[in-house]
Amino acid sequence: MELEKFIQEFANQFDDTDASQITATTVFQELEEWSSLTTMMVIGFVKTGYNKNITGTEIRACQTVQDLFEFIEKK
Repeated sequence: MELEKFIQEFANQFDDTDASQITATTVFQELEEWSSLTTMMVIGFVKTGYNKNITGTEIRACQTVQDLFEFIEKK
């Protein structure tokens, strides 16, 4: 799994947030559009794109997009 590809796919989960605002160091829970619905969308894209199960609690434990990427990669 590549970080840049993951960032792009992660950014695709947002409708109103410009993808250029999302980088490896983005604290994604601080994004205006972040919500419980977005959390569910991320869970779904990780399941379908990476065949891994994650929970909302595990996502909340991550700070940045890179933290989430590394967590999923290790799972």
